[in-house]
Amino acid sequence: MTPPLTALIAAELAEPVDSRVTEMAAAVAALYPQAARAVLFYGSCLRESQLDGLMLDFYLIVSDYDAAYGKGWLARANRLIPPNVFPFEHHGLSAKYAVLSEEDFARLCGEKADNISVWARFAQPARLVWSADERARATVTNAVANAAPTLLRLALPGVEADRRGDWRALFEYGFSRTYGAELRAERKGRSVSIIDSAPDRYRRIFDAAVAQGAIDPAAPVGARERRAHDRLWGRLQRRGKWLSVIRLAKASFTFANGIDYLAWKINRHAGTQIVITPWQRRHPLLAALTLLPRLMLKKAVG
Repeated sequence: MTPPLTALIAAELAEPVDSRVTEMAAAVAALYPQAARAVLFYGSCLRESQLDGLMLDFYLIVSDYDAAYGKGWLARANRLIPPNVFPFEHHGLSAKYAVLSEEDFARLCGEKADNISVWARFAQPARLVWSADERARATVTNAVANAAPTLLRLALPGVEADRRGDWRALFEYGFSRTYGAELRAERKGRSVSIIDSAPDRYRRIFDAAVAQGAIDPAAPVGARERRAHDRLWGRLQRRGKWLSVIRLAKASFTFANGIDYLAWKINRHAGTQIVITPWQRRHPLLAALTLLPRLMLKKAVG
């Protein structure tokens, strides 16, 4: 019998989207005919009806990196610092897609992840817009179904005991911590607006997670657990911000005019005003490394 939370996520992933999104997803998968297993559509564009002028967000799930790229530097980079991110355009729409193996995607949706970047995103709504077969669909669905419980379990010790049975309190706290664990400068209250965009959805996920024993809001949390909780989030915050910069530096090689993309992204998320020089365009890796001290001084990276 399918667990209630997995069934809920499977139904959500199967909800229809704009036909242009499914066409774009199929086109992304077609770039990797020997490796593509699934394509997920996520992010703020999921809530938009007007897609022109926006940058859509996809995750491409592949069987493994050597099958996707061959035995080159892209495979090594994706394995060492997942994911690789690439730009894509199709019939007038723009997108970026991140590449993860099935194994890495499953790991990064769970508590064994050493950073929050995947499970924090897929604790939010997503759509499975292309899959190679039913096995690929089931594999991705099971991984996504683990993302929200991961957020809830890691949030529980940080919420006051009398509020741990409140689905909203747990999700608000969990999302607020994730925004502090990446290179992001979202406005205050962003975690509340995420939940307010689909409150019934988050309540149903909480109820399903409790029903199947994925979380236990009534479990006692002692001082030792709270200290471990604080240490864990400290590590996630430090690692998450550094990984954000490293991934952006890597994207300077996978995007056309990538160093300009890097500066734009950092300025947008960290509130900086970095201007790229001709020297930095000629030496993008060195340029990315020289940006780090400036980010640290502004406490964009900690």
